[in-house]
Amino acid sequence: MTNDTLDKSAIIELLTAAPADELYRRADDVRREAVGDAVHLRGLIEFSNICRNDCLYCGIRRGNRQVQRYRMTDEELVETAKRAAALGFQTIVLQSGEDMHFDQARMCRVIEQIKRLDVALTLSVGERDYEDFKAFREAGADRYLMRIETTDRDLYHRLNPGMSWEHRHECLLMIRDLGYELGSGIMVGLPGQSVESIADDLLYLKDIGIDMAGIGPFIPHPETPLAGEAGGTLEQALRTMAIMRILMPDINIPATTAMESLHPQGRIMALQAGANVVMPNVTEGEYRRLYELYPGKICVNDTPAHCCSCIGLKIRSIGRTIGQGRGGHMKR
Repeated sequence: MTNDTLDKSAIIELLTAAPADELYRRADDVRREAVGDAVHLRGLIEFSNICRNDCLYCGIRRGNRQVQRYRMTDEELVETAKRAAALGFQTIVLQSGEDMHFDQARMCRVIEQIKRLDVALTLSVGERDYEDFKAFREAGADRYLMRIETTDRDLYHRLNPGMSWEHRHECLLMIRDLGYELGSGIMVGLPGQSVESIADDLLYLKDIGIDMAGIGPFIPHPETPLAGEAGGTLEQALRTMAIMRILMPDINIPATTAMESLHPQGRIMALQAGANVVMPNVTEGEYRRLYELYPGKICVNDTPAHCCSCIGLKIRSIGRTIGQGRGGHMKR
């Protein structure tokens, strides 16, 4: 089983019929051979839960009137990044809803100030136009995360009203071509999602040449139109993530927080099935609770220092080490 032999039919077989433990072991071996035993930590700052979009699966969707909205000031955001850097994080991830208060000029000012901390900077702020992506890159942003969610266009348009799959695809290509490290990914277990479309998703991510893949389970939020859906399973997500590792051996793959919302050892299980990145939440205070994309979010009452210490202990408990340096895609 190699990345060159995994066509669509082979991926479907691995998603449905292959022994899970064997698949995870193979992915773990590929991870060890390609990127080593280091687990790279990224400090995640969730700086605004205001969003212009109305995606049916998302807890901070525009139409959810139960959300207590917040937006960090520029100063709060930069100070949070400074405290994360002081904790030892060498990569900072800025994540928000699509909040256009943070326009090009404001985002560039924030990026420039954070880059003075001598850290790698990842943005996850949604769809923008080419000029925004270009300006953010020139201001110093190193990486950009934007999940494609699904390559099933009909499913995408049902779940993301008012949005365009083609435009999202074009955004990913713009980001890649501007020289960012490109992160994308999918949710697993979406209502109406087929195994065949998940296989297409993985091949799509390989085809566009991503540097990081985020694979997470769909967890229904009670204040969304999909509240009554079954949701994805941890096994579905782990299988998909493990196949992604085999398809693209040297990329970065996070053990997503959503996996630990489904199982107390979810992130450790992911690290043992191909993942090599963890993104501890360094957002502080009440904001941690209010950025609720899905229910059951872990660590909402913890401090950033506690989260950092806790995940470090877990990583060492399975014989892995904390990565040094910024932990970019090895091909770069």
